[in-house]
Amino acid sequence: MIEFIRGYVDYVCPEYIVIENNGIGYQILTPNPFSFRKSNDTIVTVYTYQYVREDVIALYGFHTREERTLFTKLLQVSGIGPKGGLAILAAGEPRQLVEAIEEENEKFLCKFPGVGKKTARQMILDLKGKLQDVIPSAFPNLFTPEEEYSVSVNSKALEEAVEALKVLGYAEREIQKVMPALMKENLSTEQYIKLALQKLLK
Repeated sequence: MIEFIRGYVDYVCPEYIVIENNGIGYQILTPNPFSFRKSNDTIVTVYTYQYVREDVIALYGFHTREERTLFTKLLQVSGIGPKGGLAILAAGEPRQLVEAIEEENEKFLCKFPGVGKKTARQMILDLKGKLQDVIPSAFPNLFTPEEEYSVSVNSKALEEAVEALKVLGYAEREIQKVMPALMKENLSTEQYIKLALQKLLK
């Protein structure tokens, strides 16, 4: 198991990032790739989970060990694969997720792409009472970037955000519902994604 990879963010796209370490580029799938920023002079640490099946070997990466733990717990639920786990984590509201499971709020859980009533019920059955240890107050910034910044309005940031939402499994019609709100804002790609996910889960 690779515990973490430390290096420079060489590439960012809607589906994954590439971390360069000692001349090797590691392709790492993450919940929100745009929470990482391409840089040749800033070293980042990405906590990884290696997913191995007969037809695929993939690396999934996270900002914290706790975030990775939550991902692995989601993978234990029947009906949730890596893509579904990433989509749930990308919403950026781990406490809401835990509360929904503890309160057996199937309606909230069904708002995540790919999660129907059966999977929502399975999440409750498998995870209720088992997630508090991964959402301690010790890391209030889980799923939140360490710093916020704004950029001038540009269509590229919004286009990248839309592509990232599609990768997470959201349908075009769902994305179009939140587009008016997004177009009113002056945000970075990551911030567009977070805002869209907040509105999609309401």
